[in-house]
Amino acid sequence: MVSAMRSFLRFLFPYGETKCDLSTVVPTVAAWRLSEVPKYIKPEEIESLLESCDRTTSVGRRNYSILLLIARLGLRAGEVVSLELGDINWRTAELTIRGKGQFCDRLPLPQSVGEALAIYLKNDRPKCSTRRVFVRTRAPYRGFKNSTTVSSIVRQTVERSGLITPSKGAHLLRHPLATGMLRKGASMVEIGELLRHRSPSSTEIYAKVDIEGLHSIVRIWPEKGGLI
Repeated sequence: MVSAMRSFLRFLFPYGETKCDLSTVVPTVAAWRLSEVPKYIKPEEIESLLESCDRTTSVGRRNYSILLLIARLGLRAGEVVSLELGDINWRTAELTIRGKGQFCDRLPLPQSVGEALAIYLKNDRPKCSTRRVFVRTRAPYRGFKNSTTVSSIVRQTVERSGLITPSKGAHLLRHPLATGMLRKGASMVEIGELLRHRSPSSTEIYAKVDIEGLHSIVRIWPEKGGLI
């Protein structure tokens, strides 16, 4: 909002609508680190979202596999796009993930995710020269152009399910994985490893959603006593 206001005021000055450039007097709004709470949905809502995929169609089975990768393994949209056939090691049940900064990580392949991928690859993936796992359903058959396609798949699935969610991007499913692990007793280090955070500070924000943990350290408000 502040950026839009500055841009509008800069626009007015050259056209003579204001006597001076008022954009310079728009105050800066403080952006405190870790001030926001991660947007997430409840576990039952995730399952409802997954069930809304029409797995009687090729597109539905492809999208179901994509959503499972994000919900169960916390893949980013770009990591889903770049996933290649050679990244799936069926013998050891592992996935090689090509993440940010050209880093490669290996993650365990859960049975449910592996089964969904196997069904899609065997029955629904078009025959084509690309090595990308996920391919367009219409010619020319090639991998997704960028992460926007994955975000669109998540958004369309959310709208079709009828769920009211705080956001509709791919991170909508990535965040609940971290918050669910935290509530089940996983450490911040373990969460950071699964989400492939390179810095511990990237994982710290998830401590905010551990309400029970925060209850244990909150100070009791004095019922009576001196001045605050």
